[in-house]
Amino acid sequence: MNRSFTSILKISALSALAIAPILLSGGRASAQPTGTDVNYVGVGVSAGLTNGGQTGDAAHLGGTLQGRYAIKNTPVSVRGAVQFTDETSTIIPMLSYDIPVTNNANVYVAGGYGFHEAEGKPSTIANQNAPVVAIGAEAQVNKNIVVFSDAKLGYKPYQNSGASSVSVQMGVGVGF
Repeated sequence: MNRSFTSILKISALSALAIAPILLSGGRASAQPTGTDVNYVGVGVSAGLTNGGQTGDAAHLGGTLQGRYAIKNTPVSVRGAVQFTDETSTIIPMLSYDIPVTNNANVYVAGGYGFHEAEGKPSTIANQNAPVVAIGAEAQVNKNIVVFSDAKLGYKPYQNSGASSVSVQMGVGVGF
């Protein structure tokens, strides 16, 4: 099973390297939306929607701290999230591909890894370390305020279970 996951990671990385020059070299027509390139840190709510099937794996409600740093002149951002409950937290660094939908909003897809603070205790996405993918949206409502929302999928984030997890987050950030 680990060999299969390693193969998937290698194929994904090679595919990303192969298409990166194509994605990064395209020019923008003037009529296309520009999205937002604001960097921000925000807070919000996080809800786990799934259950790992074991005692203590029930869906949880908690909070999230999220941030974004846009890499200049590219559609790529470095993101981070901390999803937490009253028992523990999961730190999730991610890299995203941002797609402008208006002149002040983006949708994005991201991938990363969740580092779980206390193995066996539930956060809103996991009770152990696991790979994470996300899809989300963000909009700049004025110069310094951003609203964000995303859904994250954890791959095998529960101890003693092959189940995946889903969590949704929404919040408000302050630009810098």
